[in-house]
Amino acid sequence: MKINLSGHHIEITEALQSYVEEKMSRLSRHFDNITNGQVTLTVVKERMTAEATIHVAGADLHASAEHDDMYAAIDQMTDKLDRQVLKHKEKLVDRQHGHN
Repeated sequence: MKINLSGHHIEITEALQSYVEEKMSRLSRHFDNITNGQVTLTVVKERMTAEATIHVAGADLHASAEHDDMYAAIDQMTDKLDRQVLKHKEKLVDRQHGHN
């Protein structure tokens, strides 16, 4: 999976970049057809926001999370994406097996 990482009012350090890549690579465990993703890290006053959009076969999934700590925001965002990927995969499997 190719990840485009950008920052808004924050400098993307090597530590942040590797952390995001590690967390986003977890999504590939559940679903192989994730082609690419766009992650934006934003800081507004004391609030850290992590947003991501990933392109999977048949859909685009989006999640965002806010927290006082950037690493916690990234964790929450990837957890939300993880649940969405699992739900999307279940829908695809159900369609392939003839369920409506």
